[in-house]
Amino acid sequence: MGYFDAASGVPLHPVARQALMASLDEGWADPGRLYREGRRARMLLDAAREAAAEAVGCRADEVVFTASGTAAVHSGVAGALAGRRRVGGHLVVSAVEHSSVLHAGEVHQAGGGSVTEVAVNREGAVLPSGYAEALRPDTALACLQSANHEVGTVQPVAEVAEVCRAAGVPLLVDAAQSLGWGPVEGDWSLLTASAHKWGGPSGVGLLVVRKGVRFAPQVPPGVENIPAIVAAVASLRAVRAEAAQEAARLRELTERIRTRVPQLVPDVEVVGDPERRLPGIVTFSCLYVDGETVLHELDRAGFSVSSGSSCTSSTLMPSHVLKAMGVLSEGNVRVSLPPGTKEEDVERFLAVLPEVVSTVREKLGAPAPAAAVDEEDVLVVDALGKRCPIPVIELAKVIVNVPVGGLIRVLSDDEAARLDIPAWCEMREQEYVGEEPADGGTAYLVRRTR
Repeated sequence: MGYFDAASGVPLHPVARQALMASLDEGWADPGRLYREGRRARMLLDAAREAAAEAVGCRADEVVFTASGTAAVHSGVAGALAGRRRVGGHLVVSAVEHSSVLHAGEVHQAGGGSVTEVAVNREGAVLPSGYAEALRPDTALACLQSANHEVGTVQPVAEVAEVCRAAGVPLLVDAAQSLGWGPVEGDWSLLTASAHKWGGPSGVGLLVVRKGVRFAPQVPPGVENIPAIVAAVASLRAVRAEAAQEAARLRELTERIRTRVPQLVPDVEVVGDPERRLPGIVTFSCLYVDGETVLHELDRAGFSVSSGSSCTSSTLMPSHVLKAMGVLSEGNVRVSLPPGTKEEDVERFLAVLPEVVSTVREKLGAPAPAAAVDEEDVLVVDALGKRCPIPVIELAKVIVNVPVGGLIRVLSDDEAARLDIPAWCEMREQEYVGEEPADGGTAYLVRRTR
């Protein structure tokens, strides 16, 4: 009814379903065999590779189909690093890459390589100059996503590719979120994507390695799932045919959410670049709410959304993307609209959201305020053992009792507080002084400015 998590995956496109069923009887055999059934399968695979190359903007013999988008990333990173091992073992990535890229970097480090993360601005975008500074004589590969999966910010791929090309370093682009909307611009060297992001079946990834790029495959190829590949490419062509019109429509709907959520819900920060972003993604964070509870309440109301809040993951750590951006993490909601989203569903979401947030805030505000004592003209708030957003809620409760210029010392052992307290200060125009070690956790100093 209100599936708003297209960035994670979208339902199978009708064209993909048709192509899948039609190719099941013809594409089951090993395309490497010379008999009739193998030749039929080879024809389907070759046609799919040609169509995929046309959509990407590359040669057909540069396209490899993998078992998933994650497999494409790991194969691409490992193969490019191995092919250029004589140059060195240095890898450059952005701080907001998809976890599959960051995990590939961790594997590389575990094997003795080195990784440099390029910082992003508050909108989640890298600067080409950041890559220029990170590149070294021993840099074997650089990676940059075409657009961010959590906040929708579109990255300056063409500019970064130019920087990398001038330094003689290949650039791998993770295009999982953007390929359904159009080809990736710039002189990149490798590209990866995942079919379930654009309405293809799960279990199909795409790896493109340009001619001239030194590449040593590290994983032996298996037998391709030809019916799934045919369906994936058919859906890519179908969504591309409607991309321009659908992008304009979804941009209007997401802009409506970006504009009206702060009007309807107080103490909200809309994150991500307001202009250079994907058509269907809008992300915002609400002060004083538990992101997991908000997701559950929205699910009960008929809306499927995602979140980068720490309490929605098994690690209890805030999203690495939101952390790198320096924005509020708790109460984070990612709305990613799939093609075909109805205007009335967006309006109903906007009608439901204020009551959901208000209810959650009321529940979290019910506990008694944390103990506060005057210690050397500093108000101390003890929130040790309490998960965010409780430390931020208690800070907001007591700051009115502090004279302008006075300090508050918030004690917390929740990692999310390191991100959320400074973000709260910026939103509320208070001064974040810094942090210092404290017994059992960390002390965060806040000065009241108004």
